[in-house]
Amino acid sequence: MSEVLGSFTEQKSLDLSDGRNVSARQTSLVGGEEMAVSEAGVQSWGSRQVARWLREEGFEEYVPLLCSEHRLDGPSLLALSEYDLRSPPLEIRVLGDVKRLMLSLRRLRRENGAALQELGVAREGRGHVCDGQAETDERRYYAYDGGSQVYERRGQVCNGRSHADEGRGLECNGRGHACDGQGRERSAELCRQHADGRFRASGSELDPEYWKTGVSCLYLTLACGLTSFVMVIVHDRVPDMQTYPPLPDIFLDSVPRIPWAFAMAEACGLVLCSIWLLVLLLHKHRSILMRRLCSLMGTVFLLRCVTMFVTSLSVPGQHLQCSAKMYGDVWAKLKRALAIWGGFGMTLTGVQTCGDYMFSGHTVVITTLNFFVTEYTPRSWHFLHTLSWVLNLFGVFFILAAHEHYSIDVFIAFYITTRMFLYYHTLANTRAYQQSRRARVWFPMFSFFECNVRGPVPNRYCWPFDRPAVVKVLIG
Repeated sequence: MSEVLGSFTEQKSLDLSDGRNVSARQTSLVGGEEMAVSEAGVQSWGSRQVARWLREEGFEEYVPLLCSEHRLDGPSLLALSEYDLRSPPLEIRVLGDVKRLMLSLRRLRRENGAALQELGVAREGRGHVCDGQAETDERRYYAYDGGSQVYERRGQVCNGRSHADEGRGLECNGRGHACDGQGRERSAELCRQHADGRFRASGSELDPEYWKTGVSCLYLTLACGLTSFVMVIVHDRVPDMQTYPPLPDIFLDSVPRIPWAFAMAEACGLVLCSIWLLVLLLHKHRSILMRRLCSLMGTVFLLRCVTMFVTSLSVPGQHLQCSAKMYGDVWAKLKRALAIWGGFGMTLTGVQTCGDYMFSGHTVVITTLNFFVTEYTPRSWHFLHTLSWVLNLFGVFFILAAHEHYSIDVFIAFYITTRMFLYYHTLANTRAYQQSRRARVWFPMFSFFECNVRGPVPNRYCWPFDRPAVVKVLIG
């Protein structure tokens, strides 16, 4: 047999000392040397045996990378994950090879369930075992309801117990997640540690934390109230039109004023607001969405208070009959501020203000609503997204066409609003701030609102209340 080059596969059952039967594969006679796969077990493999296993499974091209360069042995082979294959330093770029190699690894793990426990790879809070298969990725993804995905970090322990014990975590013996390629069922509830140190069941659900949403609404209300009061103060300081005529502006000097344009801009804002309220009403995680909207708009309006107060620009057009108005005492100022706040600062409600030019509050509101509508609706809703952007752009155009703001007011408002939205959601979706103490110091309110929201918020929709009997009869 020493002169025969070939391979054969034989399945036999081994009786272990503890009475368990484990099926092991005995393969590969190459040059007369038998590969040690049987009694010794995968945990005793060296890089040479791993290389032979890879060749048998059809991955010979990765032998130099895995076995020669990175010295992969039996235990490290069992602990190898898809995350490891696709990340540095391996960075295997061929998706098909990654998936096929993972399938081969899963078969190997199923055949060596006892070795997994002996090595401490699973069932000790460091991973999940599904029919002998250890899953030790840095992040494992679980799909629920056929929808979006939520992830938990490896080895999370809740109340001192791992996910796999006493029905609190993943049970892969046919009752919880199915690991046979047929998909994953909803298992027993996952548990998660919140910022207050307690563990709560989460599953695929996100904690709405209504009290935080209430805090964010109060924050926005106070920010708008302060903005209204600052608008009253800057109206007292508006520059005299005879002494300080309108500043040169390329757009305003080139486009004639359209008297009804500002009303149209506010109409675009009202349509966007109606769309957003409908999305918010039907979204499953409406509490989180409302909290994010309030925190972002409140912060931008506080920044607007500063820019309005420190710099008073001359009025942008001669049509504006603006003159400094002195409101005798503090109570008169508060009364005027309350009128502005109650009318939402809109001309459609009869509110007329001057001096609040740097930067445009109308642009802030319209742009924020557009970004929230497009972010929290499915990407396949192309018509709605196009409509939202058209309303946003036309609203900005109408603000400029009405000569109610300088071009720089609108540009800065759009830039600040979009950057704030993108920065906020990037931090929230990646949870990068958890690894940065500086981020938690500089953004304490963000850390407070987002500390228990893990990853992107899935776009799911449901009725906010029980359907009426007539609707149930009609649509089931």
